[in-house]
Amino acid sequence: MSDQPIFQVTNHHHDSAGRPPHLDDTTPNQYRGYFENEYGEQSIFIYDRTTSCGKLYIGDSDWESPYEICDEEIVGLNLTPLEQSWLRLCWQAARWSKHSSSDGDL
Repeated sequence: MSDQPIFQVTNHHHDSAGRPPHLDDTTPNQYRGYFENEYGEQSIFIYDRTTSCGKLYIGDSDWESPYEICDEEIVGLNLTPLEQSWLRLCWQAARWSKHSSSDGDL
C-alpha cells in the first residue's frame, strides 16, 4: 500500500480568514468531508466517531474557529440550502453503521 496522498486542495481564502486547518488521516475513527461552493468558499467537516461530535471549519467564517456539532445541532451558523444538504449527508455518512437502526438526521 502506498502512502501517497489521494486528495489535496489549497486555501482559496484571504489571510484575514485565519490559518486554515491542516488535516490528515492519522487520527483514527474520524470521518472527513470537504465542500467548495460555486464561489470557491471552502468548508471542511470532521466527525469523531469516538465522541459522536463533529467540527465544521469554514473559510468564510474564520478557519481558526470551527463550529462544534453535537446532538445534530449547529449553534450560531446560517448555511445555504446546498451547504445544509452537504453537511446533512456528511453527518449521515459519518454516523452510519450496519449495526445502527438510526438514520442520523441532522
